[in-house]
Amino acid sequence: MNTNTSSLAGLIWSVADLLRGDFKQSQYGRIILPFTVLRRLECVLANSKDKVLAMVETSGSMPEEARNKLLLNAAGQSFYNTSKLDLSKLGETHILDNLDSYVRAFSADAREIFEYFSFDTSMAKLADADLLYKVVQKFAHFDLSPQAVDNYHMGLVFEDLIRRFAESSNETAGEHFTPRDIVRLTTSLVFSADDEALTRPGAIRTIYDPTAGTGGFLSCGMEYLHELNDQATLRTFGQELNPESYAICKADMLIKGQDISNLKLGNTLSNDQLRGNRFDYCLSNPPFGVDWKKVEKIVKDEHQQQGFDGRFGPGLPRVSDGSLLFLMHLISKMQAPTSETPGSRIGIILNGSPLFTGGAGSGESEIRRYILEQDLLDAIVALPTDMFYNTGIATYVWVLSNHKPSERKGKVLLINAADLHSPMRKSLGSKRKYLNDEALAKIVQLYSRYDRAELEASGIAKVFNTTDFGYRRITVERPLKLAFYPQDPERLAALQADKAWAKLDEDLQDAILTVLGNFRESKLLSRNTFKKQLTAWLGDIKLPAPAFKLLCKHLGEQDDDAEVCTSKGKPEPNPDLRDNENVPLNENIQDYFAREVLPHVPDAWIDEGKCDDKDGQMGIVGYEIPFNRHFYQYQPPRSLKEIDADLDAVSREIMGLLAEVHS
Repeated sequence: MNTNTSSLAGLIWSVADLLRGDFKQSQYGRIILPFTVLRRLECVLANSKDKVLAMVETSGSMPEEARNKLLLNAAGQSFYNTSKLDLSKLGETHILDNLDSYVRAFSADAREIFEYFSFDTSMAKLADADLLYKVVQKFAHFDLSPQAVDNYHMGLVFEDLIRRFAESSNETAGEHFTPRDIVRLTTSLVFSADDEALTRPGAIRTIYDPTAGTGGFLSCGMEYLHELNDQATLRTFGQELNPESYAICKADMLIKGQDISNLKLGNTLSNDQLRGNRFDYCLSNPPFGVDWKKVEKIVKDEHQQQGFDGRFGPGLPRVSDGSLLFLMHLISKMQAPTSETPGSRIGIILNGSPLFTGGAGSGESEIRRYILEQDLLDAIVALPTDMFYNTGIATYVWVLSNHKPSERKGKVLLINAADLHSPMRKSLGSKRKYLNDEALAKIVQLYSRYDRAELEASGIAKVFNTTDFGYRRITVERPLKLAFYPQDPERLAALQADKAWAKLDEDLQDAILTVLGNFRESKLLSRNTFKKQLTAWLGDIKLPAPAFKLLCKHLGEQDDDAEVCTSKGKPEPNPDLRDNENVPLNENIQDYFAREVLPHVPDAWIDEGKCDDKDGQMGIVGYEIPFNRHFYQYQPPRSLKEIDADLDAVSREIMGLLAEVHS
């Protein structure tokens, strides 16, 4: 933002001086933002106002739709106002009623902005505080005409006001405002590969944010493209759940000359209001770790009924975190690369959970599997902690593309920018760090140049094959080896206390206890021998399978020295010793098993019946991205000598303090 636009934003925000005392600081934006929009709109309409009013006089009997089109044409804008009033003509005695009438005279799309701002409530509060006339007069004297401030710079002014509003209400800032440095980084990463849009005059691109908030990503995309190619056009699309954030976003896009009919209000996951649309760029900062219970049925129905024809074909994450639902939604908005369209790119900010939550076969793993096997994931950038207003957790920027250049195909770039932060002079909520221009430039350069030597030398970037994040989860079985203790008093007591024992016939109970007393051995190392002797001594009394199972439960115990229990001639696995191994996808399972498992448990084997549903091969395929593991650097512990020296120093300090207390 240049000095002039910053000064104008500061001048407009100075209206807060009038509000101080009667309104909370967090309420200033709810008054200043809609008044700024109102003043800008009336300045834009000033030159065509007489023409619109003349058309109002002659079109009163026309059908609403036809009349609306005529008035839009007369205004020469995507909105109009049919009132003879403006902020300078509201008077002093009936100003509240006049202002309300003036706002209601706007066309539907523009009027909706003021409705979702709850502007009527703000006007009433200003009137009650005897401030409405003073505020109106202030705004009436601001020159916000297109001749004084063009759409681009007016957009910058409005963004500055949005930022001031967000920062004045730290406790809710994160709900509708993504920090500027994060927006700038994500936008730069997504746009950096589109040379044509950045250079060719007349280039047209579309940008979409399904969690638009106050429009930060949409605005930053427009600003970024304008800085590099002011002859290119970026058309904005978005959807937002919060009405106030929606109003701010819509106002911002209207001020910047965008078609605000492309902005929708509602829940993106349950009601995609831009269904069927595809976009060049998709950017989003969905809420971290928020559950999707409210829309669970709708989402599950789409997954089950539409599969890959819908948005959630690969799978569903656990209900406690909907982050990956937004990612799949964005993937569904990618346009296929053709000779006419270059394909799409996505930038989305997620917490750490989507990287690794969920084992092989889980919804999360299947989503990662789809993204990696379709070669959509281009890069992930780890951000510093304490970067957002309402949380200090670790966060990551995912960059996806369906038209990677040849050198990036089958590859994923990881950039660890966690230590590239600078401290803020003043914390804003949980935000204590930011990425300065140098850090932003370094990250974007590493990503966009993709120079292997430079990446390796940086110490914070590494390139992986997509298959490096895959594995097969095999089930490792070990044989059941039971030793039996037929005369152990504690075991016999536990047997008779079991509820299942009480269900056996009393004669059978007596016979079993009698036979157990016949065993001379206190310990038998063979289940087969134990059963044969037991059955022989019972004679004509049949031993039911549930009864023998009960005896194994209480009298048997796993013992490595015991004989292997078999079933139908095959070793019987012990469920308690069952384990899983994750074999890297690029490695032969049998080689891995021989090297990593058999030296430790020679009698183990792989359950070859556990196969992947998709490829039918042994082992369940899973994917995870253990980001921190790839950048972990071992720090040797301090020597005992150093630790002892520190302890001695602390002890001396404590003794000195105690001596001062007692003296």
